[in-house]
Amino acid sequence: MKYDLTIIGSGPGGYVAAIRAAQLGMKTALIEKYDALGGTCLNVGCIPSKALLDSSEHYHNAQHQFSNHGIKLEKLSVDLERMIARKGEVVSQTVQGVNFLMKKNKVDVMHGHGSFVDIHTIAIEDHSGKVKKIETKKTIIATGSKPITPDAFNYDKKRVITSTEALTLSKLPKTMVIIGGGVIGLELGSVYARLGTKVEVVEYLDRIIPGMDKDCSKELMRSLKKLGFTFHLKHMVTKVQSSKTKVKVDVQKRDSEDTFTLSADYCLVAIGRRPYTDGLGLENVDVEVDEKGRIQVDKHLRTKHPDIYAIGDVIKGAMLAHKAEEEGILVTEQLAGQKPHIDYNLIPNVVYTWPEVAGIGKTEDELKEAGVSYKVGKFPYKALGRARASTDVDGMVKILADKETDEVLGMHIVGARAADMIAEGVVAMEYRASAEDIARMSHAHPTYTEAIKEAALMATEDRALHI
Repeated sequence: MKYDLTIIGSGPGGYVAAIRAAQLGMKTALIEKYDALGGTCLNVGCIPSKALLDSSEHYHNAQHQFSNHGIKLEKLSVDLERMIARKGEVVSQTVQGVNFLMKKNKVDVMHGHGSFVDIHTIAIEDHSGKVKKIETKKTIIATGSKPITPDAFNYDKKRVITSTEALTLSKLPKTMVIIGGGVIGLELGSVYARLGTKVEVVEYLDRIIPGMDKDCSKELMRSLKKLGFTFHLKHMVTKVQSSKTKVKVDVQKRDSEDTFTLSADYCLVAIGRRPYTDGLGLENVDVEVDEKGRIQVDKHLRTKHPDIYAIGDVIKGAMLAHKAEEEGILVTEQLAGQKPHIDYNLIPNVVYTWPEVAGIGKTEDELKEAGVSYKVGKFPYKALGRARASTDVDGMVKILADKETDEVLGMHIVGARAADMIAEGVVAMEYRASAEDIARMSHAHPTYTEAIKEAALMATEDRALHI
């Protein structure tokens, strides 16, 4: 069997690349190790976590907000089994959608572990151990990432868990310790905190979501504390031990010898993810990886060999599904002779807690470090009529603009629907809009996006209308 392009890995980067390649007339094969297409994102990541986040938010609102709206409930309870089952249904429907798209675009899907025999030959070993080989002109490696689980944490998938196991708990825990104050830990912590779990977060750095703007970190932390989170910032976990029913987490203050132990039903390890390139046979094709295991590529996402490319979590950069999608499209369009482009500065970053957090462009710390003269415009959600109407008053919009030219350099949002609102920042910055451009655009009233207009007014002339 001979193909123009073979893609190893069917996550958002891989399957989108397969679709685009097929649209461009390439005979395309997609290899997936597991039974279901979609990779981590669709099966044990983005999609199932958002399903649970949505379900838990409904429960939390019913418990804490419905009475404010004149809605009375009695004997409210959590059916975790049904909640998990609904999550599974959402995943199944989404995976079926990807299967349909592969058939529609005539992509040949092969299930099994793919590895390089040589530059143009890939072996696929199925679950029974049977191996078949295919020939390919070009290959894209899109095998994604796996959670990092240090030996000292004694990851057992029972009491010491990662995001994968956290999505399928059968009983609501009373207590949970989360190692890591990043996106994954806070999202899943939010799910269980809303349902009544006491959540404690241990973070080595001095703030949560450290990759985002500092004001976003402060706003989100304030909201999560209201939800019942306890934070141990500037602390590190030295050891995790589990029994059949409990887990003990040894914690040390970062800059001292002070230690203490946390006890909980579960310990969620969420300190990041590593590129997953195990067993790919990279040594057979002279593809190089760096000290973190990331495949090294050039600006065209080519590896050392011009017929092999890599995208998504296996290469340098943010581990985001939409970043992988853009890279998959970039590679396939290049192969078709087109000249696509990605501006990595304009890949939005989102945290799906509630309030949501979203950012695009430069943070204030990055501008300071680069010595760029800038101005800031901020507007609080609590000043929005729409936010008061929906009782979503936590959050703010922050716009960073060049002090001389007024060009928008960054937009950072904490609040209801921030994940959707950030698209306005992406569009504005793609066209190199000024803060004044945004300030002069009509924004519908009452909406959350009025906060963007008001923040732009503050950045432009320090003249917001509603504060």
